[in-house]
Amino acid sequence: MRMNDTRDIEFYLEQEYPIMLKRLTDEDGGGWLAEIPDLPGCMSDGETQHQALENIEDAKLAWLEIALKRGQNIPLPEEGLDSYSGKFTLRIPKTLHRELAQTAKKEGVSLNQYIQYLLSYNFGGKASAGLWENHQVETADIR
Repeated sequence: MRMNDTRDIEFYLEQEYPIMLKRLTDEDGGGWLAEIPDLPGCMSDGETQHQALENIEDAKLAWLEIALKRGQNIPLPEEGLDSYSGKFTLRIPKTLHRELAQTAKKEGVSLNQYIQYLLSYNFGGKASAGLWENHQVETADIR
C-alpha cells in the first residue's frame, strides 16, 4: 500500500477508495454495513445499500479529518485492475498436476482452461451460495 502524508483533505476525498458492502444479520441489527478496507476502521451502516453508501462518505470525511489532524500517514487506494496481469505462478504437488492435466485432456481443453474453469466454478459457487457476502461496489473479474 502506498502512503503519503503531505496531501490535503481534498486530495484524499477525490481518491476512488473501493467500498465493501455486507448485509447485516438480524442479530447484528439488520441493514447493510459499508466499509473502506484501505482506511482501517472506516465504516458505516444503513437500512439500505444506498443509505449505507451515503453514510460511508460521511465516515470517510471524518476518518480523513482525524487522520490529518493527528498527522497520520493516509493510505492511498489499492491499485486497480491495471496492476494485475491475469497471470500468476502456482506450485502444486506433481500428483495433482498429473491429475489435472489428465482430466483436462479427457475434457479436450488445455490445462490452463481447465484450471480457470475450476477456479471460476468454485469461486462463483461460493458467491452464489452466500458464503462470499462481501461485494465491492466495483467488482473485479478474476480472469
